[in-house]
Amino acid sequence: MSEIVLDLETKKSFDDVGGRTNFHLLEVSLVGVYDYASDRFMTFQEHQLGELEKLLQRAQRIIGFNTKNFDYAVLQPYVATNLKALPSLDILEEIAKILGHRVSLDSLATSTLKMQKSGDGLKAIRLYREGKIDELADYCLQDVRLTRDIYEYGATHGKLMYESRYGGPGEVAVTWKRLAPSEAPLRLAL
Repeated sequence: MSEIVLDLETKKSFDDVGGRTNFHLLEVSLVGVYDYASDRFMTFQEHQLGELEKLLQRAQRIIGFNTKNFDYAVLQPYVATNLKALPSLDILEEIAKILGHRVSLDSLATSTLKMQKSGDGLKAIRLYREGKIDELADYCLQDVRLTRDIYEYGATHGKLMYESRYGGPGEVAVTWKRLAPSEAPLRLAL
């Protein structure tokens, strides 16, 4: 068992599916993960989501950015497992609880890591529609790497930096720590 970092790309935009309440219609184009146990980055296309589900079921913790409200909502129609019941650390959710507002992954990456995202979700949709799956995988795994590095920075330093549109540069204290292999949370069989 291990920690997993997850990011998901979609085939469609919210404009394509009638708004931000129709997550289930966005459809998965690709899921990228980093698996701490194997120290590997992996991608899963739509036809491989059964394999991804098994990996997620074994995870001690799933780490992501807006995972609970976006990634899980898009992925849920493809799997039998109740994704919201899995042990998860949603970095956006943790920060929003403290600050009272959301910050972007790019803001955290730029301020904390001095790195930037390579695009946005619309770029991922375009790559999928153009059949550029290798480029889509690279894009997705770049976000997985940024999320992993932000998670690790927070675990090591107890804080993250961000640039807020509400008040300029800021710093937020975080309390998460890397899990030791023996710290697997107890949960009911799914």
